[in-house]
Amino acid sequence: MAPTPVAPPEAAPLDEALVAGLVEDATLAPSMHNAQPWIFHYDPGSRTFRLRADSARELPLADPDRRALHISCAAAVLNLRVAAVHAGWDPVVGLLPDPADPDLLAEITLLPRRPESYEELAELYPALHRRHTSRAPYGDERIEGSLLDVLSRAALLEGAHLAFPDTFHRRTILDLSSEALVREQEDAGHRAEIARWAGDPPEGGGRDDGIPRYAFGPRARGGGVPVRDFGPQPGAGGPAASASPLLPDPDFVRESAVFEESPQLALLGTVRDHPADWLRAGQAMERVLLEATLDGLATSVASQALEWSDLRWAIRDPASAMGHVHMVIRLGYGPPGPSTRRRPVEDVLSIGGDG
Repeated sequence: MAPTPVAPPEAAPLDEALVAGLVEDATLAPSMHNAQPWIFHYDPGSRTFRLRADSARELPLADPDRRALHISCAAAVLNLRVAAVHAGWDPVVGLLPDPADPDLLAEITLLPRRPESYEELAELYPALHRRHTSRAPYGDERIEGSLLDVLSRAALLEGAHLAFPDTFHRRTILDLSSEALVREQEDAGHRAEIARWAGDPPEGGGRDDGIPRYAFGPRARGGGVPVRDFGPQPGAGGPAASASPLLPDPDFVRESAVFEESPQLALLGTVRDHPADWLRAGQAMERVLLEATLDGLATSVASQALEWSDLRWAIRDPASAMGHVHMVIRLGYGPPGPSTRRRPVEDVLSIGGDG
């Protein structure tokens, strides 16, 4: 049943405090290795946010074409839209507004709300601060088809598709994810890149990005679950293992756990495979994750098999109309994930002029 239109709230004044609050909400978005590759500029004259890619936070081995960077930044765009609607403003988004400036990924202009407008995004606002990646085991309770339909609709509203693979294709996805893990472990460059973002800083240090130890989750006993393991692998060593002081020390011990035997997965994709499609997919991914959070589901995302071109092609369902898969989403009923660190707003936001 379609929701009944309601009058929007009175728009909150767009002062610097609100602008900073909107960006703070935007940066709660997930990103590969929690690299947070975004920079915001706000122009008060036009009430426009400009979102740029932070090239210093690219992952050249895991993300050579910057697909994941686009997806991460687009998730932040979706969060900004949710926060803006919650504050009483209508966000109008333009993707890749300047062909000569590929790092300028989006412009979001805030317009006064119309009395007759109704925006479902506002209902997602409580999930912004509750959505966290959960790398823990989930229960075996299956998700009702009606809820899967809600998640599919969330993706469609952002111009993407969500497909739920059958048992056979799910097994293929798990096998491809395991193959990706093996490749990572055998490639010193990939391990060093992950090590840059995984673990805790040396004693007395601090950081506001990356995956902290407490968010690693337990080690999967027996394997077969598409959850990236950021901890050192048994037998891993050599230069790649010691390339970063952020790798856990040898005395760091994690518990192991048995994960769900048949994880519930969703493939998120688009028909085409261009930067604008990646930006649509990123907004769709975040909308699905927020909707799932509101509905009591735990979530995690998996891209490791998508980071290898041959595995990426194999992961798509040949029976589906989905042309290109951009993310594997794991869904289920389980413990919520912990919050992870975020860069301070003052490090990612500038205000004034054209930017």
